[in-house]
Amino acid sequence: MGFLACVCLLQLLSLGSSPAAAQQPSPSTSPARALDAMLQQQAYEALARRPRTGIVYNGTAPAGVAVSALRLRSGSLRRRGFADYFQFALPAGVVARPHVERAVLVYSDLGNLSERYYPLPPGYAYLSPVLGLLAYDAANLSAAGLPELSIVASETPILVTFSNVRALPSGGPAPRCVWFDLDGAPQFRDPEASGNVCAAYRGGHFSIAVNSSEVAPPPPPPAPSAAIAPLIPDTGGRATGNSQAWKIAGTVVGSAAALGLMASALLCLVRYKRVKKLEVMERNSEVGETLRMAQVGRAQAPVALWTRTQPVIESEYAA
Repeated sequence: MGFLACVCLLQLLSLGSSPAAAQQPSPSTSPARALDAMLQQQAYEALARRPRTGIVYNGTAPAGVAVSALRLRSGSLRRRGFADYFQFALPAGVVARPHVERAVLVYSDLGNLSERYYPLPPGYAYLSPVLGLLAYDAANLSAAGLPELSIVASETPILVTFSNVRALPSGGPAPRCVWFDLDGAPQFRDPEASGNVCAAYRGGHFSIAVNSSEVAPPPPPPAPSAAIAPLIPDTGGRATGNSQAWKIAGTVVGSAAALGLMASALLCLVRYKRVKKLEVMERNSEVGETLRMAQVGRAQAPVALWTRTQPVIESEYAA
């Protein structure tokens, strides 16, 4: 009996120290799960300062990550939903399982750290940051390391609208919606008609990605042919081009000179007419009659020495 007990004890020790058991990672120790636990604690701390139902509270998160908390009654969430929780639109009929009186919805935006915590399969690339929506029990706002509640949309799906999707070249592969469950396994779906909206019936982490391996490679350049026409003209062609350029330059210079001569002739003609007009005016002034100047008020005015036509009184005509 002692020998059998020793054998059983050695087998148990060997199983416990086997490499497979030592190397098997726990899901709770993955970087994504550790980040979710930290963000839950940060969101609860922001909510605990002044807890109010239906109000969004922004928490403190590591650089490059955004986190917020929203506390709702389970009955209100099921009856009315919550239409504008950042990029998430929760319709009526959303329930949290298992059932709790109040639930806290934790929103997260991983920004540039999306690939670090949620790596994509080979060949895929992100077109937008990873957005998270997880639910927790709101009974104790000072608790940490709480288990997640399942968010289930029983009627219409939850819509996730991505506002900063990186554009793709025309003719490239179509973008795909990617959803990560709590285990971190990605699931790909087609987006809605708009291309930047994803629909889901459960909570988790969401983003938009593209399979870069589906991009068609550019066509190879055409092979050079045996005989290629020269792109540079020979000596005769260069000489002909130079002669044409000289002809054009001579025409331009001659036209400019002709315009200059015409303008000079026109200016001379105008000056000649002005001089002749002044001479005629001086000649007329010398021949005309000189009038005497007289003081009229405060001004000087010309006065005739005599009148050529004598005035006649009307009574003289009557006589």
